[in-house]
Amino acid sequence: MGVEFDLVTIDTPDTSRLATFWNAALRLHEVEREDGERWVVLADADGTRRIGLQRGPHRSSSIHLDLVCASVEFDTEVSRLELLGARLLAPARREPYGSIANMCDPDGNPFDICAYV
Repeated sequence: MGVEFDLVTIDTPDTSRLATFWNAALRLHEVEREDGERWVVLADADGTRRIGLQRGPHRSSSIHLDLVCASVEFDTEVSRLELLGARLLAPARREPYGSIANMCDPDGNPFDICAYV
């Protein structure tokens, strides 16, 4: 079989807090929980595992998630994510390929939201 991609795992001191954020941000739901709050897995509506949250120290890295939305939804989605606890790392901007906002989740993990034209 070889190596296959499973899911993105985020280390966090508070798995429940980030699970709440990512569930709401991406309309996911919890499908697995081990040892209380040590390990939580979030899946999409079809049950496909998307994000794992593992209790541990937060470490900054150069890896980030890219999210996408329709151009007409961009400003609304950026605002919605801020209401959920995300922060803008820089002002949202328009580029030749579309709109982009560099953001971070409540633990400071970076992600981008893009609306391609």
